[in-house]
Amino acid sequence: MVTETANLMVSPNTIRESPLGLDLDDAQCLRLAELASLVCLDKGAMLLEESHSDEVLYVVADGSLEVVKPTGGGDTVTLQVLHAGDMAGIMGFVDGVPHSAGIRALTQAELIVLNRRELEALLPTDPVLVFQVMRSVVRTAHRILGRMNAQYVEMSNYISGQHGRY
Repeated sequence: MVTETANLMVSPNTIRESPLGLDLDDAQCLRLAELASLVCLDKGAMLLEESHSDEVLYVVADGSLEVVKPTGGGDTVTLQVLHAGDMAGIMGFVDGVPHSAGIRALTQAELIVLNRRELEALLPTDPVLVFQVMRSVVRTAHRILGRMNAQYVEMSNYISGQHGRY
């Protein structure tokens, strides 16, 4: 659930500077920019609610957001802070899985918004562009998984008192 203050067009340069543009040429950045939109969030606005389903990928272009999980009694715990270049909604974008946490703007933020169905519509005419975007999504998911694994090992070592200065 996006609380918008503006829904603007995305420039090809914004795509180029994001992880989505890493493997794209100028023409592909322009085509993707025409497909995407830019959402501006005010500080404190919710981007996503836990258990909400959509098929949208969000890429932080500017600002900071926090991934939050309810702990009961109206309180939340921050799981992660997202900054420019980070992606959100990856699993929902890939296969429609409900979001496992909420995301709230810590500062005023701008996000690139890409709808899966609109990207899939390019498959017959520009499959290379679709492949490159999905490659960027997988690369980001892989980076997140690697970071989570490292945090798990660190936490496990802390609990067991092994392999560290705890």
